[in-house]
Amino acid sequence: LKPDNGGSQSHLSETQTQELIAYLTANLLPTTQAVIHLVKEAWNISYTVPGMNKWLHHNGFSYKKPCGVPHKFDAEKQRQFIEYYENLKVTAKDEPILFLDAVHPTQGTKLGYGWMRKGEKKTVKTTGSRTRLNLLGALNLNAIGRTVFQEYQTINDYNICCFFNEIRKSYPDYHQKIHLIVDGAGYNKAHLVKEWAYVSNIELHYLPPYSPNLNPIERLWKVMNEQVRNNRYFADKHEFRDKVFKFFTTTLPDIADSLTSRINDHFQVLKTAF
Repeated sequence: LKPDNGGSQSHLSETQTQELIAYLTANLLPTTQAVIHLVKEAWNISYTVPGMNKWLHHNGFSYKKPCGVPHKFDAEKQRQFIEYYENLKVTAKDEPILFLDAVHPTQGTKLGYGWMRKGEKKTVKTTGSRTRLNLLGALNLNAIGRTVFQEYQTINDYNICCFFNEIRKSYPDYHQKIHLIVDGAGYNKAHLVKEWAYVSNIELHYLPPYSPNLNPIERLWKVMNEQVRNNRYFADKHEFRDKVFKFFTTTLPDIADSLTSRINDHFQVLKTAF
């Protein structure tokens, strides 16, 4: 961005407007003042904070946090997986497709956003308890309310195999193959897990590295946190565990139909961070 002239102007020209839009689209400036300073340095044009806020909104900008993306993700591999998955949905026909993941919710109070009256602050009792659960879940997008879940002392190859047995309790026809999409965690690639998957007529499909955006069960964990953990205090580990389990056994079946707009396979490839 370079000055067109040495004089001061009151408004950006059309050319200057397009240059500034392009710059702000490619670069993240943290404050309105930073944008004002940029415009002053580039074109010797002065804006007030309200005036620049109005300009930003008028030109399609809003003030929000950027989305973090794993620095090692591979966009091409993500595109290839999405194509692979779309083909799998066609070839699998009536064979169920499930997404597996582990989650480790903690008892410590998780503060989250909520509506409050202006000028008021709500308070929530907090605890620093490090008690946590180790859960495995398997999500079928065609039956969100029937998500399979189980708690284990630890998540390892042996317990992954045990969880395959839990999945088979929900899908007992061993003649019908189950397609299970998993991440690249070491236990998911262990020889024992591959062998037991074969015995259980479960075909494993691996997500590309650093691709939580391609596993819809990650969104289910977010819903679980909203329903159970956000802004809630648990007196002890037993209450905490009971509330988490109640979500999967009672709450989720009741709200499953309302979650299809949030928990689905409308996958998008992550954008490279600037």
